[in-house]
Amino acid sequence: MMNVLQGIAYGIVGFAILVVVGTVVMTKLGDATGGTANTTATYLITQMGSSGLSGWVPAIIAVAVGALFLSYFMGKRQ
Repeated sequence: MMNVLQGIAYGIVGFAILVVVGTVVMTKLGDATGGTANTTATYLITQMGSSGLSGWVPAIIAVAVGALFLSYFMGKRQ
C-alpha cells in the first residue's frame, strides 16, 4: 500500500512542478511580448489555477487515498 501512495505522491509532485514551470514560462513570455499576449497569458494562468486542472488536484488526491483505504480494508475481510 505504501508503494502505491508513494507513486501517487511522486505524480502529484511532478504535476505541481510542471504547473509552476508552465506558469513562470507563460508569465515571462507574456511580459516579453506585451500587449495582447500578456493579457492572454494572465487569463490562462488564472484559469489554470482556479477552475482548471490544477483546481482538481485536491479532489483527485482525496479520491485516490479513499480508494486505497477502501481496497485495503475490503482485502482484509476476504
